[in-house]
Amino acid sequence: MRIIRDIHKEIGLGFSLAAFAGMLLSGCGGDHGPAVEARPQTITFAAAPALTLFGAASVSATASSGLAVTYSSTTPAVCSVDSSTGAVTDIAAGVCIIAANQSGNTTFAPAPQATQSMIVIGSTIQSISFTAAPALTIFSSATVSATASSGLAVTYSSTTPAICSVASGTALVTALAAGDCIVAANQAGDTNYTAAPQVTQTITVSVPSGGSVPGVPTGVTATAAGDAPNTVAVTIGPTSSGGSPITGYTVTSSPAGITAAGTVSPITVTCPSSCSGYAFSAIATNSAGNSAPSVQADVITRYSVVERFYEPDTQPRDTIFTGSFTLNSTTGTVSNLTGSLTESMTGTVGSMTELYLDHQLSVVPAPALGGLLVTTFLLPATNTFSNNPLYGGTDGWAPGTGNGLYYGFPTTGPGGTGIPNPGNAYARIFVNTADPTAPLTQAQIDKLAYADCAAGGMMGATCMTGTTVAGYGSIGAMSGYPVSQVTTKQ
Repeated sequence: MRIIRDIHKEIGLGFSLAAFAGMLLSGCGGDHGPAVEARPQTITFAAAPALTLFGAASVSATASSGLAVTYSSTTPAVCSVDSSTGAVTDIAAGVCIIAANQSGNTTFAPAPQATQSMIVIGSTIQSISFTAAPALTIFSSATVSATASSGLAVTYSSTTPAICSVASGTALVTALAAGDCIVAANQAGDTNYTAAPQVTQTITVSVPSGGSVPGVPTGVTATAAGDAPNTVAVTIGPTSSGGSPITGYTVTSSPAGITAAGTVSPITVTCPSSCSGYAFSAIATNSAGNSAPSVQADVITRYSVVERFYEPDTQPRDTIFTGSFTLNSTTGTVSNLTGSLTESMTGTVGSMTELYLDHQLSVVPAPALGGLLVTTFLLPATNTFSNNPLYGGTDGWAPGTGNGLYYGFPTTGPGGTGIPNPGNAYARIFVNTADPTAPLTQAQIDKLAYADCAAGGMMGATCMTGTTVAGYGSIGAMSGYPVSQVTTKQ
């Protein structure tokens, strides 16, 4: 301290001890590096370029320091950018946001990030058009219809909610008061189309002279209300009010005996045990009385189904059929059974080949089991197994027949005749028409089956199959057999 005081006396009071200490530290070698000035800097973008879907453009930003700027995209699903050049590549329609950064150096502090937003215009412009406006009276409902030139789904809304309401997806318009009801249609676009300009349709809601009973309800549909077999949801479409508010609906069954009432669609109907075999119609009511009944609606429901076949030689892999079908519970018929068969022994070793079975070609009543055996095929033909008695075949595809050689085996017969393997496949499910989601009994499981004769499978001339001895007299080609089926309402 005495040395420092002496030096301080020599150089005068204007030189501070702190400054002197700084001199001592700076003279102690280069371990502390150069001083950092940390001057502030900012980033400025030039005018934004126009961006078109799948096109390319460049952004440009400069830092006030003159240092190089780096770029990044904060919306990578819409656009990407070269970090050094600013070249932008458009990936999807939407808002593209590019960020610019400058990290600073020994003279300048890092700059605050700057961003630039640009709209990526889709490659194709679309438009919306309405069909003719429906007539609409107060308290009634009607359906409007608009289509986009892109074919994409249109959404609806009411711009006059005091006059009318609109169901966004179904376009069902309900008149709440007299006046002009304005319905707007929109389509937001996607990666191939720009958003369509909004289009509106004006419907004048009139007040009919005098009061009358409601018109006949239209657009009535019925579907299973849940997994329980004894409930049905009846949905009621456009209905003319007759000039007075509709106060409720009554649903009746055919054959007669089941009724339900409600003020809001859909209306849930409960049957004594099962709704199988019944159709339903709706009656609308206002202060003047009841409408005539609507056209009867069959109960039509879409179900999902998953079948599993145990394959002892390919564990832990099993053969799985995943599909869906439509059940008309009123008529007890099944249609549109489609799905995919994931078969554990097809394709290259270790792979699981998926076959798409889109041709429902067989429905066999199984009254002793309480339902239907429904089969869907890979090809639009039932030919699957060899039907040559020489090789044990009988009818071409029935489960458990023959020794499972593919249809047309051998590829060439005497004199060069024969049918090349067409590679057909099928899956058979069981549908309990009274209670589709009920767990299957063992007897029902025993009647499930599949066959895969697709060319290139690991079994060569032999088809991969899954059956039970109890159901068909033989087990599958590699000892595979059905173990479960689960059906659920979609």
